[in-house]
This record gives sequence, C-alpha cells and structure tokens, in this order.
Amino acid sequence: MAKSKPTAPAAAQAPRRASLALVKNDPWLAPFEPVLQQRLARLRARLAEIEQHHGSLANYATAHQQLGLNHDARRGGYVYREWAPGATALYLVGDFNGWDRQANPLQKLEYGVWEVFLPDAEYQHRLTHGSRYKVHVVTAAGGKDRLPATLRRAVQDEQTKDYAAQVWRPETPFTWTDQKFKTAAAVPEPLIYEAHVGMATEEGRVGTYREFADNILPRIEADGYNTIQLMAVQEHPYYGSFGYHVANLFAASSRFGTPEDLKFLINEAHRRGIAVLLDIVHSHAVKNEAEGLANFDGSGNLYFHKGERGNHPGWDSKLFDYGRPEVQQFLLSNVRFWLEEYHFDGFRFDGVTSMLYHHHGEGVAFMGYDNYFGPAADEDAILYLQLATTLAHEYKKGSILIAEDMSGLPGLCRPIKEGGVGFDFRLAMGIPDYWIKLLKHTPDENWPLGDLWHTLTNRRAGEKTIAYAESHDQALVGDKTLSHWLIDAGIYTHMQAADLDPGAARGVALHKLIRLLTLAAGGEGYLTFIGNEFGHPEWVDFPREGNGWSYHFARRQWSLGDNPDLKYHQLGAFDKAMVHMARERHLLAAGPPHLLKHDEENKVLVFERAGLVFVVNFHVEKSLVDYRFWVTKEGKYHVILSSDNSRFGGFDRPDESYVYETFEHQLSLYVPSRVALVLEAVGA
Repeated sequence: MAKSKPTAPAAAQAPRRASLALVKNDPWLAPFEPVLQQRLARLRARLAEIEQHHGSLANYATAHQQLGLNHDARRGGYVYREWAPGATALYLVGDFNGWDRQANPLQKLEYGVWEVFLPDAEYQHRLTHGSRYKVHVVTAAGGKDRLPATLRRAVQDEQTKDYAAQVWRPETPFTWTDQKFKTAAAVPEPLIYEAHVGMATEEGRVGTYREFADNILPRIEADGYNTIQLMAVQEHPYYGSFGYHVANLFAASSRFGTPEDLKFLINEAHRRGIAVLLDIVHSHAVKNEAEGLANFDGSGNLYFHKGERGNHPGWDSKLFDYGRPEVQQFLLSNVRFWLEEYHFDGFRFDGVTSMLYHHHGEGVAFMGYDNYFGPAADEDAILYLQLATTLAHEYKKGSILIAEDMSGLPGLCRPIKEGGVGFDFRLAMGIPDYWIKLLKHTPDENWPLGDLWHTLTNRRAGEKTIAYAESHDQALVGDKTLSHWLIDAGIYTHMQAADLDPGAARGVALHKLIRLLTLAAGGEGYLTFIGNEFGHPEWVDFPREGNGWSYHFARRQWSLGDNPDLKYHQLGAFDKAMVHMARERHLLAAGPPHLLKHDEENKVLVFERAGLVFVVNFHVEKSLVDYRFWVTKEGKYHVILSSDNSRFGGFDRPDESYVYETFEHQLSLYVPSRVALVLEAVGA
C-alpha cells in the first residue's frame, strides 16, 4: 500500500476564497461577505433545483399557463385549475352555467391543485368571449365566491359594483409590429415619464389606454422622454389607491380599456422609440377577500404569511410569503407574463424596502451596514428578488429594472454574480424629500448649498440612480406639487406670461433650477411625473368619499401647458430644452458630476459633467458680474441653455450669443440671480 502524503494545514488546503466584486469595491462590506456568499449560494442552489425539475427559470415561471382558465386546443375545451390545498371543495360558476354553485365541481389533484375540464362540444356556445365567471371555494368556515388567482381580466358590474373574471378571447388577436424595437438602443440612459392612464385626460373622468396612446404619447415623444413608467395597470378594486392595493396581478385594469387597448398603447410607444415600464406591485396586495387572494383556501396561509406577519403595519394590506415555492413561482410567472403578453420593457418594483426587511422600513433609520445584513433582513424576499431580476434580464434582453428602495442596501443595483440583487437602478428617494424640506422650512437665502450638493451626489459608486425632483408621491393630496409650494395661491392668479408678480417670478425661476440641478447632478437617469414638466398647479386626489367622489384633482390640465400666454407653457418649454440637451449630450451616461466651485456666500454651484459646465446661482437678489471659476478644459465656451431665456419665462439677462474664453483655466461670466447656465466648449 502506497504511503500517503502528510496532510497539509487547513489554510494551505483551502486558500481564502476571492472576495466578491461587490466587496472588492467596498471594503466596508468585508465583515458581511459571508452573508453575501450565503445569499449567492442559496440562489444558485435554487436555480439548480428549478432547472433540474423544469429545465429553465423561464419554464418554471409559467404558473399562469397551468392555473386559471386556459383553453386547450389539443383536448378540445377549457381547463380550469386552482391551487387551494386548504379548501374542501371548489366549483366553477358563471353565466355559462347560470351561476349554479354545484354544476361544475373541481377534482382535487396532487399538491393542492384542483381541476375541471369543460369540453367545447358542450360549452363552446356557453363559455364564450365576454363570459363572466368566478370560483366558489368551500372551506371549513363555509363557501365564498372568489376571483381566480391568475385571471387575465376582471370587470366590475356597474350596478352591484361586484367584480367577476371575464373570458377574453377576441376573434382577431392583437397584431404586434414592434419586432425591431430594442430597449437598449432606445434607452441609452432613462429619461422617464411617470404616468397614470386614468388621470391623463383633462375631463373629470377616467381616461383610457387608447386616449393615452393617441393624445399623450405624442407629447412625451416631443418632450424628449424615452421611457414611460405606467402606474396602476395591475387590476385594483379601489381607484383611489393609486393602483397600489392590487387584487389581480395578471389582469390589466379594465377601467382603462381592453387588453388590446393596452397592447396598442405599448406597440405605439415602441413605434415612437419609447420604452414602457410597468409599475409592478409584489411588495403587498389588497386584503379584500371578494376581489383578492386573502384567505383564499381558508387556511389563512396560502399566498400570504399567516397571522400578524401577513399584515403590513402601515399599508392595511397583505404580505406575500416569499419562502413558499408556490408563491415564488406565482410571482415569477407574473414577471414573465407582463414581459411576454404585453411587451413591457421592464419594471419599477414598488415597495422594495418593505420586502427586504421584516420591519418593512417602518420607523427605521438605516445608519450602518449592520442594518442591512442582520436578523431584520428577509432572506426569502431577497432570494425572490434575485430570481425575479435574473428572470427578467434573461427573458427580455435589455429590460430595465428599477427598485423603489429608501434603505440604500449595498449591491441592490449590482449584478448578482458580484454579490448584488440584480436591479439596474434605484430611485433617489432622498432628493425630492430634501427639496420639499427646503421649501417647507428654509428661506431661500439660507439654503445650505453644501448639504444640497451632498444630497444630490451621495450615492453608491457603481450603482445607478434615477433622480427626480417630484413623483406621484410628492404630488398626492396632503402634500403639494413643487409649483404649488413655490408659487402657492399665485398658481391661480399670477401665471399670465406678462404678469410681473415677484412671487410667481421667484417660483418659476426656482422650478427651473430645481429640475435642471436634479437632472444634471442627481443620478444616471431622470424622472418626472405626468404634468409636472410644465409645473402642474395642483396635487393629485382620486375620487373618494372624502372629496365627494370628485375627479377634479384626478386629471391633468394640458390646456395650461399648451397656452403660450401662460407661465406653465414657459416651464414646459424649459423642460423640453433641458431633456433634449441631456439626450443629445448623453449627460446621464457620463460619469458623476465634478464640483468646480461651491460658493456659499454668493449661493453658487459650478460643476462639470459630460464635458458641460453648469453654473447655478441661487442668490435671491445678487447678480454676479465677472464671476470667475476654474474649468478643466481651456478654450472657448458658449451657452447652450439658459434658464433666463424669455422663452422659458426669464428676462434674457445673459447674452447667449457671447463666446467666453478661458484665461489661465478660468472662465469669467455674468450670472444673474436665480439663473442656471449650461456651457459647452466651442467645437465640442
């Protein structure tokens, strides 16, 4: 027998594993690398398990093809399946069987799945396009009519207000013509127009997908935005929830039109070179049993956690059990469904902070790395998000994934192979909060520009951010739009272009500076909320009992922005010029901004980005003559954008035709008060 070699010391046998790229780039993460490695290992194990049993992650994400009501041409009929392991009986009911709760019982199969087959020979003239149906679920507590979990369309009865599932099989399927559209080519850097279809009309009513496609898409294209983020698409029973109490995850809201209408909108956006993101809600769901999934099989623990863990403390809603394989598959299938069925180009994941932590971010200040990796982290939710980002990127190349997270979790927007969660961008939620805080509590002359610059530029290196001055969150009733904070009652009385009211002039000037500074310094993408590009004057408030079910604040007053005699039109013209400048210079794809001068005394910030020089004077009254600052590139410069241009409601104080020349790496400019100038090297 051969003599064995001496055993090497453990350290020599197992050299230290190379650090993840995420840790290499941020040494402060070193103590938490075991957690990151464990997350990565768990993901790989789960993917291997999925691939072993289903072939691929995409094949696994097909629960909607197995569950619900699906026509099977091979078998010659409809197959209806539902996952309800805790139920004692299920019956398919609808207008096709006179809503007879005993006529069509389901048979229980393996794994808690129930099934019934309805042959075409018997039902083809009864179960047709437009038919309404539900599932009657019997539990130990009795029987209830429920909406199927994966229904594709839910409609509300005008008289009873009751929702039912609806068969949707139009004779002529929608014909897509967007085969040549490529998200990555259309969106080199995202300039996002956040929109709500229902409130996109000026009339006091619910707007439609078709109206949005016909009337709003041309505006978005002309304004230069290359991405639309559609809110409130997933079906929700209460219109006033802004679409965040979702009941039916696979259904496009029928209050805005048909599935073909939504497809038409997206197809038309693609024709115009605009990507469309879905504001997807996987962080929670409506607690309603009549319309939603709560207590579906009587167990109290099917799609959602059991007991108090299943209730969100602040949102009055239900919380998904991400650790349950069937729930994981259900939500992943939802990701695939919207990419496949409606050709969405990615998602803005709502409420990611709530998903990442057991405390949901409620009352927690994220002050150190321990907050991210301790026992408060919901590892099941993190695994689900890693699976979801993997699926989306694999299923649709170039898809854009944005996380709404206020915690700042390191690696959230880095590739999974580096130890990240796989999102592409996170929302810079601190920026709009800071602007509102300034406007509420600090006089203009006391604005701390150092704090402002820190807020705009304080983001994790290598993790892309979507900057915004205001979104739907800031515009909701209880708060005000930026224009309302800035101009107050003057938004109703002093917005004529010829009106020289100083309060309105101040508000218009600062509105432009706030948006330009946010876009130019705040991130690698930019977002505005529908109407706010022209300083929409009022907040958003959907019809509800408290306002007499009024649509007055759930609409957009386009006529204000279109009227050349109003300051709103001037604000819109500036936004258009600003966005087109950012597109043409690929401003957001450049590296981070480089601060050239921070002048607290004169209230001036000067910085460079993408070869452009930005000069912003926030002083309430001081216009600066022969104002000097260093630039990195010597030569001649000219103004390519001035917020003081009369087209934008300014006073034409700087001479925009003048060519400036450096002297010993310095430029000397005339910079009027409350004005921003953007300069470019001549010949650049």
